[in-house]
Amino acid sequence: MPENDDNRSPYVANAQTHPWRRYVAVGDSFTEGIGDPLPGGGNLHRGWADRVADVLGAQTEDFAYANLAVRGKLIAQIVADQVEPAVALKPDLVTFSAGGNDVIRPGTDPDDVSQLFEDAVVRLSSDGATVVVFTGIDTNFTPVFRGIRGKVAIYNENIRAIADRHDCIVADQWALKEVQDMRFFDDDRLHYNALGHHEIARMVLRALNVPNDLLPMQPDPIPSRTWRAARAHDLVWAREYLVPWVLRRLRHQSSGDHITAKRPDALPITTLAPDADPTRRVGEDA
Repeated sequence: MPENDDNRSPYVANAQTHPWRRYVAVGDSFTEGIGDPLPGGGNLHRGWADRVADVLGAQTEDFAYANLAVRGKLIAQIVADQVEPAVALKPDLVTFSAGGNDVIRPGTDPDDVSQLFEDAVVRLSSDGATVVVFTGIDTNFTPVFRGIRGKVAIYNENIRAIADRHDCIVADQWALKEVQDMRFFDDDRLHYNALGHHEIARMVLRALNVPNDLLPMQPDPIPSRTWRAARAHDLVWAREYLVPWVLRRLRHQSSGDHITAKRPDALPITTLAPDADPTRRVGEDA
């Protein structure tokens, strides 16, 4: 037996080049990259999928990446609008995250959502593509979503069972303790910020067993606030994010209405979506 080394990592990356040449990301705001806007304004976001694509593309020639995800979409909309276009792109790697917008809504059944999820997995994997699926984050750390923790846990168990039946890779957000910290989230308290998306990219690459040089990013210290200042901050959040979210639900609107996929075609990683800076790689800071 080799001598025990308490400092060694339990993760051992594959020394060989990964096998994927055509990656398609399917999902909602999580996969679109909301909360991680590209510098310079506009409505384009980077996110974990761009970071993963950049690492994969840097390690092999003839690599292409498409991102069909659109913010605010429910799983039925994702299945209707993204699954067949994804299959048509003939990917050998698909990341599929959906159902989160359904699960957070009152009165939805995670079992019903899971059935739609499984139907999509069957289709996405029908031509032999490797499919990566995601569990939801453990919401116990955030008062806003702590009440749906049990519902998320049920959905996660269904996701794991689906992955087992269809030989998917599971990217396990529930177990990712690093991001269970509001400093990894955007001001809306729902979407990851740049730090959060970076950690998700690292998790996905570990799940794929792909070596990379993405290092952990340390958040700033938690700011000290008085009780009064904290409540004032909560009121600003409610006015700017919670109330508009509720109004959209009442009006049957979505933040993704009239939004199209940022990267509908499988392109080399050196080629960005239209209107983006053509000199910047997918995962490169401006």
